[in-house]
Amino acid sequence: MLIKDIPEDERPREKLFQRGAEALSDAEILALFFSTGRAGTSAIDLGREMIQRFGNLRNMSRATTEELLHLPGIGPAKAAQLAAVFEFGRRLAHEPFSELSVSSPEDVFSLVGPEMQMLSQESVRVILLNHRKRLIHLTEIFRGTGNESFANPSEILRKAISHGAHAIIVVHNHPSGDPTPSQADHEVTRRLKNATLAVGIEFTDHIIIGCRSERLSDPYFSFREAGLI
Repeated sequence: MLIKDIPEDERPREKLFQRGAEALSDAEILALFFSTGRAGTSAIDLGREMIQRFGNLRNMSRATTEELLHLPGIGPAKAAQLAAVFEFGRRLAHEPFSELSVSSPEDVFSLVGPEMQMLSQESVRVILLNHRKRLIHLTEIFRGTGNESFANPSEILRKAISHGAHAIIVVHNHPSGDPTPSQADHEVTRRLKNATLAVGIEFTDHIIIGCRSERLSDPYFSFREAGLI
């Protein structure tokens, strides 16, 4: 079925204007980037095939342009469109927020969660806050594989002290999607707690970014909420 054969109020563009973008399926969102699919298919068909190939949008966002070009019906123009859209999302997540309040795990997830979920490597970031829990600075201090050491607490403290931070929140992702803390995560949290106490900086939370599942209602784990800080 081509888009012209779909009832007008069910076509992705018309559906978006009438019901909002949240009413669209993942395949319909992708279809809006492509005016047509390959010969004999619609843009929606192409979107469905891409979702089936990668499993979900998060996995797709990790694909290189070379990987996208190997998909039937995806040429250089369409691959470039998708790569640009995913990069737009990543840059938007990094854009500074003036006087943004960060006082809960939900605030942290809104700030960095969607972008960190797309990463295929572990990333450690520190959120620096003033005495009113307003954002001063957000920076990545480590990126690597799960087999490498977590960032050194002294490096985190240097960032905090240099920006005059009153409090810090440490965030890292589990590329597997399971935010359950490992023994190493517990150990680095203990070390950070001791280090921040020594210099008089509040260690507000350590949050692990993952994904929702049938077992987990939240896409993150908060050491503070679990009573471990």
